Amino acid sequence: MKRFVEQSSQQHLEHVLSGSRANFTNAIIGHVLDDIEGGLENNMVKKCQMRDTCKSNFTGFLQKNASLIKQDEVHEDIILKNQSDLNGMRSSAPSKQCEKCFSNVQTLLGKQVDLMRSLQIYNTDTEKKQDISLLPDELVVNDILEPISNKQRLQIMKAIAIETKTFSTLTELTGLRGGNLLFHLQKLLDSGMILQRHERGDYMITDKGFKVLRSIGDMYSVLSS
Repeated sequence: MKRFVEQSSQQHLEHVLSGSRANFTNAIIGHVLDDIEGGLENNMVKKCQMRDTCKSNFTGFLQKNASLIKQDEVHEDIILKNQSDLNGMRSSAPSKQCEKCFSNVQTLLGKQVDLMRSLQIYNTDTEKKQDISLLPDELVVNDILEPISNKQRLQIMKAIAIETKTFSTLTELTGLRGGNLLFHLQKLLDSGMILQRHERGDYMITDKGFKVLRSIGDMYSVLSS
């Protein structure tokens, strides 16, 4: 009888906790969906023939990502796939004014991912405990640390993480001109941190560059606290 009561109590507790979590998750998702609607409506380019079509596509994309909040655990591959899909749409955008809309979608996506982190259902592989003795010294230095170990190159990374930038815009931002700016851009291009959409085209951040920049931000937050 005692074991029966204990098991019944445990099952009741698990049922209550499961129901509370479901209600809590539904409330959060409801807020996220409102955030998607409000964010797109208020921040997308107003005068654009493609506005309704793009808004519908962006809404579907963000709602699909938001549905991951219902899961007990979100794997990094899923988030990276969604980010890659967004980068693909962004790289094929028909005009420069599209950058405002894509920047807004990127912000909304980032907020969702940060929410998943706060709910402790999503952690990247880099956030999991690793054996630092296994880090490949030369690869880390040459492909990660050296390319961003410069003030102007970090400025470039931060700028194009928000929206694509032209060569002339980056000249104004960094104060570098001609060959000097090309030298630093080539460093980032060679390391796979950024890419150029086409010859003489705008510069944009890559998946690798975005992850490195976010890791730097996380590291700075930890150290400054």
